[in-house]
Amino acid sequence: MGTTVSEGQRRDARNTRRRLLEAAAALFAERGYERATVRDIADRAGVNQALLFRYFGSKRALFGEVIAHNGEEQLRTTPPHELLEAALRGLLGHGGREPGSRALATLLRSVDSGDEIGTAVRAISDDYARVLASLSSADNHELRADLALSWLLGIGMMRVLVGKEPLADADPNEVCALVTSALGTLLDGLPAADGRR
Repeated sequence: MGTTVSEGQRRDARNTRRRLLEAAAALFAERGYERATVRDIADRAGVNQALLFRYFGSKRALFGEVIAHNGEEQLRTTPPHELLEAALRGLLGHGGREPGSRALATLLRSVDSGDEIGTAVRAISDDYARVLASLSSADNHELRADLALSWLLGIGMMRVLVGKEPLADADPNEVCALVTSALGTLLDGLPAADGRR
């Protein structure tokens, strides 16, 4: 007679997997892919590092899942006309440390970590650009979306990674108002900076 997995064991496995994803998301956003170790991820999740390999197979596979999960979560829960500001606020407000903003912060900190990482970065960038492109009625809407995303990532890089002043300590509301106002000419589906369409 075969061994059956109890509901409690399945629930514990889901919980362990979730804790590993959350710990990895936080550490990848804080340190980038290379500097976030398997041991540190497992320690933060409160589990043995062998479980990371059991549930994800490798650190790279875990990274790919973190990028996909966080990016898909923000894309799924944010209306297209609010996506740029939501992603920007995530980078500005807490340096990419809150769960809703980790996709772009993780992307920024890990962008030069190798081919598999580059593939994950391109995939999430394509998803964001596709949503942003839907905001423009111009013939070159895809180019406009790439330009908007590039500016967003550049702002994140200068604030989160470089710590360039005055941007690093600038009020997120002021930055968002300036950026969304300027991007309103690029993406005509963005709400006005004061909330009017």
